[in-house]
Amino acid sequence: MSNFDAVAVARRVLNTEADALRQQADALGDDIVRAVDILASAKGRIVCTGIGKSGHVARKIAATFASTGQPAFFVHATEASHGDLGMIGQDDVILGLSKSGEVRELADVLAYATRFHIPLIAITASPDSALGRAATVVLELADGTEATAEVNAPTTSTTLQIALGDALAVALLERRGFTAKEFKTFHPGGKLGAMLRTVGDLMHGADQVPLVTPDTPMREALMVMTGKTWGIVGVQGSDGRLVGVITDGDLRRHFDDLVTHTAGEVMTPGPRKTVPPGMLASEALALMSDPPPSVTVLFVVDEGRPVGILHVHDLLRAGVM
Repeated sequence: MSNFDAVAVARRVLNTEADALRQQADALGDDIVRAVDILASAKGRIVCTGIGKSGHVARKIAATFASTGQPAFFVHATEASHGDLGMIGQDDVILGLSKSGEVRELADVLAYATRFHIPLIAITASPDSALGRAATVVLELADGTEATAEVNAPTTSTTLQIALGDALAVALLERRGFTAKEFKTFHPGGKLGAMLRTVGDLMHGADQVPLVTPDTPMREALMVMTGKTWGIVGVQGSDGRLVGVITDGDLRRHFDDLVTHTAGEVMTPGPRKTVPPGMLASEALALMSDPPPSVTVLFVVDEGRPVGILHVHDLLRAGVM
């Protein structure tokens, strides 16, 4: 084993699978268009099924569909023969995976799909197999070499299956116009969920917003600024819109005669950095960081009217990085 080179082996495997993926991409055509059409028109769910390694891939594909808002679940082909066929409805679409397409455990699923006229999308290397013949549409796997050619263990073929599943899921979500806000609904936890939260999810409400009018004496404005503890106070016009802000910098510029002025005379007019409640929290954090100047507090406005306030600490506590 002294001549064994793990890096060389790993590169060979990755290059083998990458070559097959490129071959798969080049081979795509009308079949994937038909497959996406079937999935998009389904009134029910996407039922992913398979055996062995293909079964594991089918479970992953079902999870990908579900996470992008398309109802989907996995049914083990063997369990389907022992009662789980009842989980498959006539409004569903079946996505069946098998490299050979001749797995006997799939027979009952194929018969069931045929009997009840349930659309069947097959991902297989053998269009002329039992699975391929029963399918409404076949997505044929590219003729790529398994990375373990000597023992022919599923490697390249399962990579192709996963990639085709991803291609179907992404094509479907883009066709449906699936948005980041909708994606957040299915990913409320973890870093991804945090990045997809909105300003409205994290902001402090209107009762926490420090506001004065332009003619408020600065002595009173300072009391509001200190009481709300944000280190900033907004100046609100007669129409309710935010017309300016007073920050520490504004206080320093008028330090000598500060209390003789009104808020409108001290404020920086037309704040450059405000955010709507529907903005992604990650975008708000980027805005805070962008000079000039970077800020730690943002007023949240709806049609120019302040509805909340957001501090950088709110974003960091929520895991938005």
